[in-house]
Amino acid sequence: MGRFATTALLYEQFRPPYPPVFFREVAERLVLEKSDALIDLGTGPAPLALGFAEYVGRVVAVDPEPSMLQAAREAVKRAGRDVMLVQSRAEDLPEDIGRFDVVSIGRALHWFDESALVPLFERLLAPSGVVAVCASSSATDGRNTWLEEYTAARRAWSDQRLWSQSRSGKRGHRELSSLLHPTFDAAEMIRVETTNEIGVADLAQRMLTYSSSSPAALGDKVESMLRDVEARLMPFSRHGVVTEIVVSTAQIARRR
Repeated sequence: MGRFATTALLYEQFRPPYPPVFFREVAERLVLEKSDALIDLGTGPAPLALGFAEYVGRVVAVDPEPSMLQAAREAVKRAGRDVMLVQSRAEDLPEDIGRFDVVSIGRALHWFDESALVPLFERLLAPSGVVAVCASSSATDGRNTWLEEYTAARRAWSDQRLWSQSRSGKRGHRELSSLLHPTFDAAEMIRVETTNEIGVADLAQRMLTYSSSSPAALGDKVESMLRDVEARLMPFSRHGVVTEIVVSTAQIARRR
């Protein structure tokens, strides 16, 4: 069982969403067309694959975790989209998978072998193709007044080894240019900001979507964690609901 096996059913519901305006903005900036093909690596429940499916012709979604692929399969069925699902590590994809105009990666970049990224992208991308490394998360500039307490709770309840890996993953997103240098230039950033209302109970459930504080990591401490997080966040809420400012980004890497 993979580290995300127990998070699959929660991931789509409780992680900060990619809003429709984000996909529209990226599609316009990249001038995506129905003749284009996109492959989404580490797709999870396929939010990126489904979001971009409206703007391209062929979509392939890849994930090594069977439970995530099952969640993706159900999401694809609900959306009525034509998305090819492949259970595989990205590095193990067969040569005949084809070439793509866009390679997208969401919250999975830090799970890849850094030394394999450039060869992988060179193999998957069409000559004029681009890499889009996407993320959607709570704004960290102080406007989400509850976030500091939430992060403290997350750290307190996390498996510290896995917590450290997740922190490394955030650094990896910032260092994409150095990871792909000198073959790709990753200087372009697309940024979309949205505001949502979310219950503190849902934010507590979000804690279970991270590998470091998943049901598998917490075991019989899940209910205690949920009660603690809700109690920590309630003073920041109005009737149990807080405002969340979400920043969705796509860092675009192009061949030099």
